[in-house]
Amino acid sequence: MTQSNPPQGVQANLQLSGGAAIVAPVGAFPGGVPANALVVMPLNQPSDELKAALEKGPVAVTQEQMWKLLGFNGPAVQVMDQEGRPIAIGLDDLLDGLDRNWKENKEDLNRGRIYAQELVKYGRIEQAEKVLAKVVAAGGLVGEDWLGLGVTQLQQEKWDKAESTLKGAQNLLKDNPFPTLHLAKVAKGKGDAAEERALIERAIEIDPKCVDAWAYLFTQVREGADEAAAVKAVSELADKEPNKASAAPFIAIQGFYANDEEKRDEALRWAEKAVERNPNDPLALVCLSALHGQRGDLNKVIEMLQPHEAQMARDVRLANNYFEALFQSRQIDKVTKLLNALAGSPNREVKQFAIERSRAVAQYLQQQQRQVAAAAGR
Repeated sequence: MTQSNPPQGVQANLQLSGGAAIVAPVGAFPGGVPANALVVMPLNQPSDELKAALEKGPVAVTQEQMWKLLGFNGPAVQVMDQEGRPIAIGLDDLLDGLDRNWKENKEDLNRGRIYAQELVKYGRIEQAEKVLAKVVAAGGLVGEDWLGLGVTQLQQEKWDKAESTLKGAQNLLKDNPFPTLHLAKVAKGKGDAAEERALIERAIEIDPKCVDAWAYLFTQVREGADEAAAVKAVSELADKEPNKASAAPFIAIQGFYANDEEKRDEALRWAEKAVERNPNDPLALVCLSALHGQRGDLNKVIEMLQPHEAQMARDVRLANNYFEALFQSRQIDKVTKLLNALAGSPNREVKQFAIERSRAVAQYLQQQQRQVAAAAGR
């Protein structure tokens, strides 16, 4: 933090390493604000304490102290306003506002669900459990509410409560594998490895395309035996009916190697098996293209993703990988064609992606034009 009236002779355009948050009027920097600094403008009048401190010179504060000085209650978090613009608000203010909003109309259970969702997001699990318990009591047979409540109880290691609640969710969400997967975690918490394994396999039976279930199976076997046994268990179950059409088992295995540079080839092998199993599975395509991208093989990424351009209108992950490969290889005509097509997508996330990337491409082209003009003027 800098003082509001720097001494004479101090250059405002300091060369900062890393980043800095500066709380001061813009006029305090006649030489220009450092390019990599974040200027934070308090909305309220500075406190007497802050004024007194700044009169003595630069003040070092912790991040928590900075938020407090700026009038935030709790750390700053980003939310969207009614027009979709990002704004910062103190976490305690956000949660207090959501609490008041729900208390104003407790018959509107969506208010309670949103409140609980934010509580979970920021680690207020005990309070989230209380809110979800009231939502469940008022909402009756809504499986997602039971599932959310069971997860909060699971996170607090309330094994018996979690088991009871998750069984309720299981009865309400018969085609959803996640109540069963979370029940497997309850069994693990109770030390029953055999029941844990049975529940994992039951979740896979419910939805053979659930990557999380296959990853859990791999982890459980590896912890009880070793990696080779885990690969064998997943592979053998993957070859049984009705799992033979699912790419999920191999997507799960590649995920255990993808972030280890020394095992990147192993990840690539399993990702290729996933695409062979289901050539149109979007997650399999995303994983394999990402691995080729990490190896710098842009042509391979373009070659494998080009036939799936239609899917990109529905899946921003595919769109991103294809765009990056085209842009990094400077195939600007294809980039422009892709973004124009994606801009008409009914998927809001894909549409926003196209808008943002179009701006970035336009900035790049303007920069290239300036460089060409500057070179021609020499």
